[in-house]
Amino acid sequence: MDWLNAIVQGILLGGLYALYGTGLSLIFGVMRIVNLAHGDFIVLAAYLSLVVTQIAGLSPFATILAVVPLLFVFGYVLQKTVLNRALTGNLLPPVVITFGISIILQNALQLIFSPNSQGLDAGSLETASIQLGRLNIGWVPFITLITAIVVLAILQLFLTRTALGRAFRATSDNPGIAELMGINSRQIYGIALGLSLAIVALAGILLGIRTNFAPAEGPARLLFAFETVIIGGLGNLWGTLIGGIILGIAQVIGASFNPGWFQLAGHVVTLLVLAFLPSGLFPRTREL
Repeated sequence: MDWLNAIVQGILLGGLYALYGTGLSLIFGVMRIVNLAHGDFIVLAAYLSLVVTQIAGLSPFATILAVVPLLFVFGYVLQKTVLNRALTGNLLPPVVITFGISIILQNALQLIFSPNSQGLDAGSLETASIQLGRLNIGWVPFITLITAIVVLAILQLFLTRTALGRAFRATSDNPGIAELMGINSRQIYGIALGLSLAIVALAGILLGIRTNFAPAEGPARLLFAFETVIIGGLGNLWGTLIGGIILGIAQVIGASFNPGWFQLAGHVVTLLVLAFLPSGLFPRTREL
């Protein structure tokens, strides 16, 4: 087995997983809730991109300009109208509601688009690659990794250098005290879910360009997102990138031995992290 190539391909795959996990990590960091519909929103973004390409004839990359704002608005409205009512200090209501949203999305997508898998056509870019000796680096995976790094850098700057970002951190630390300081925590929660789904939109579009997708694939994407943030540390943004890379490398190396070990290898690594480092490699800090 070519170890170097497997590691490089795992790192590139980790960029996609980092995008999966960043939105999940952001929501947990700010609101302390787990969004069980997260994976289904990833798939929804891919289908929305498909619809825009079919109606407007745009490249899947160009649909980012439409799908990202659309999911931001949807996340904000969803939080303000539904999820805020469930934030009573009990962890169960948000979990039940997001589980219900997950079921609704899966069935709605299947009803509208059929259970058959589909993909986004990015033309020759899908198979284009950079040849570096024995290494073959696909342009789409490379763009995905760079996108993940840029998103995390922008999010880090937003949280540490802006007034709204400081309000995010204050609400995350203690929403009661934040309210006394004049911060509207419910407004912050709405923006947080909007940002989460905006990142999800990027992940969904890039997923659709890399591979096919189907309405029932949301739970599998949610699992990869969970494993990414568990390995990196739930609530730690840059830990999410490291977690995604570790998960990607584990899966690619596992598949190199046996294609059936692709997911198994990632599950084993996640289990080992949970057994020996329950808080992940990089436990949450005050940055979020």
